Amino acid sequence: MTKALQSSSRRYPHPGRSRRSVVASFRFRRLQSAQQEPPPPPPRRPQPLRHDDTMASIAARSLGAAVRLAAPRAVPVAVRAPFRAFSTSRMSLVRKYTKDHEWVDLAADRKTGVIGISEYAAEQLGDVVYVELPEPASDFADQGDAIGAVESVKSASDINAPVRCRVLQANALLEEKPATINKLPEDDSNGGGWIVKVEVDEEGAKQADELMDADAYKAFISE
Repeated sequence: MTKALQSSSRRYPHPGRSRRSVVASFRFRRLQSAQQEPPPPPPRRPQPLRHDDTMASIAARSLGAAVRLAAPRAVPVAVRAPFRAFSTSRMSLVRKYTKDHEWVDLAADRKTGVIGISEYAAEQLGDVVYVELPEPASDFADQGDAIGAVESVKSASDINAPVRCRVLQANALLEEKPATINKLPEDDSNGGGWIVKVEVDEEGAKQADELMDADAYKAFISE
């Protein structure tokens, strides 16, 4: 016990002062430092809602605060090369014309074709009011045979077979809208003014080779 007291007196850092006075002095200094420190700020209270606040305005204020807190980040934008669309269509067939102003387009296999009247003939006829269409046939019509007729306010004219052929299908649109011939006489699409689709035999294909092409027909009607 005596050794313990002696060792403790050697460790005491304030010789000549009692422990009680040292403790009191230490507490007094702590009290002074606490009084000199500024008081902590009062807790921030939530802003009361105004009478004109709506859910949209409240959300906007919240979003604005979130945007201010979050720094914008640059996002790389990928630049795509412009896309170029390509369309394909049926290869244009060689159109041949007769001196009676009919035209015929043969398919690539030279076994089928489409027949109509030329733009020049449609202009000469004037407003078409009626088209007589043939029925699908089992027999071939010879070159020059009448396979239909067109009537206009000016005149009427037969539609002759430009080559030996057999009628497979007539353009039913012309029964309801005969004026299509005036608008699109050489159009062989579904909304065009073509007359009939036909089957062509070998003789008819050879006859088509002897007809006028577009340049020769243009020279013919210019005479």
